Amino acid sequence: MKKPRTLAEPFKIKMVEPLRMTTPEYRRQTLQTAFYNPFLLRSDDVYIDLLTDSGTSAMSDQQWAGMMVGDESYAGAHSWEHLERTVRDLTGMPYVLPTHQGRAAERILYGILGGIDKVFISNTHFDTTRANIEFTGGLAFDCISEEHSNPFAELPFKGNIDTDQAGKIILQYGKENISAIILTVTNNSAGGQPVSMHNARQVRELCNEFGILFVIDGCRIAENSYFIKHREAGYAETSCRDIAREMLGLADAFVMSAKKDALVNMGGLLVMRDKALAEKCTNLLIISEGFATYGGLSGRDMEAIAIGLKEIFDEDYLHYRIKSTEYLGRHLHEKGIPVLRPYGGHAIYIDAKTLYPHIPVEQFPGQALVCDLYVQGGIRCVEVGSVMFGKYAEDGKLIPAKSELVRLAIPRRVYTQSHIEYVIDVFDDILEERNQARGVKIAYEPPFLRHFTARFEPLT
Repeated sequence: MKKPRTLAEPFKIKMVEPLRMTTPEYRRQTLQTAFYNPFLLRSDDVYIDLLTDSGTSAMSDQQWAGMMVGDESYAGAHSWEHLERTVRDLTGMPYVLPTHQGRAAERILYGILGGIDKVFISNTHFDTTRANIEFTGGLAFDCISEEHSNPFAELPFKGNIDTDQAGKIILQYGKENISAIILTVTNNSAGGQPVSMHNARQVRELCNEFGILFVIDGCRIAENSYFIKHREAGYAETSCRDIAREMLGLADAFVMSAKKDALVNMGGLLVMRDKALAEKCTNLLIISEGFATYGGLSGRDMEAIAIGLKEIFDEDYLHYRIKSTEYLGRHLHEKGIPVLRPYGGHAIYIDAKTLYPHIPVEQFPGQALVCDLYVQGGIRCVEVGSVMFGKYAEDGKLIPAKSELVRLAIPRRVYTQSHIEYVIDVFDDILEERNQARGVKIAYEPPFLRHFTARFEPLT
């Protein structure tokens, strides 16, 4: 039996960007200046940036070439026509609205569907989704599958929505008060876990039964399709693009941050089947984003998105993408790092509560690990735990999140295998000094999305 070949990138490098090397002493001072929040760090002070996979992709030569022929006409540009054709072919939906990024599409759609006590149900609402819903006075409920309760169980589709639980919420609040069921693929806040086609069909049936709008938040639809192809019976011979088309064909609306699986640095999409809803969204788009055929994007942006939505389904690329993420997760697991399993497509999630058992949730072990990774190796990542999702009771006591995670999100086509090896090596220092790790407290926080701008102080 032949030895497996080394995992190699299915692309070559045409342009490079220098990275700055710094010392732990420098990074300690820099972190203090940034109030122990990685979002407030200067990018020049970061060596490996795993804060997000959103808008951080390296574009291809074809995308850059497409930008040079971008049509910057205000209305009816051929770049818009290119994007519209591509999105219609992928989704099967007739009404396509471009936005400057995904949360703008969310704001428009949920601003119209939301309102006081309007209910939204999801497998897991991401931070901006929940904020856009709650800003309108709506209620956002997560109905994650019971399979997700064990973070280390090797189960194929732990991102699924629990349709039984969703059904109970519908009966409790009344179908007339349910604005939408939102299926996020892959399930970012739940460890980047995929959603099965069977589960998407169950959601369609539930929506049909009660007359509820079915929305797919599919910024990582291609990565989710890869998991279906390799894990769900009946799809082994189906292309990832056709799998995506089948899943999107089940939905009434599609929201996408193009900054993920469209391989661009800026852009978003709001796509719908219903004409009346599309007209309302178009009116709000024109007021807040731009005309309906550019929606806050330049013509060159739309060209890059149209090309990226084709490139993302390249089978060689998707294999490399999933396997390189798995490589990081597997090697951290072998070191003894508590990593959520199975490994997601775009990121590796570390259970900081298990890694730092001596730090109570009120002292935010995930934020502590984020700070330690920056000091030890210049690695920037993000907490996905009680800083991001925790709330307060009426007496001011923290209601913690279900999990205290740290996300290492891997930009697409940016870092090489040696960069990933470096990240793995830094965790040796984390393990060696784990007992000396200390928690943090919040010194300042805004009313919404506090993790972006909150300021922290270390505890002794």
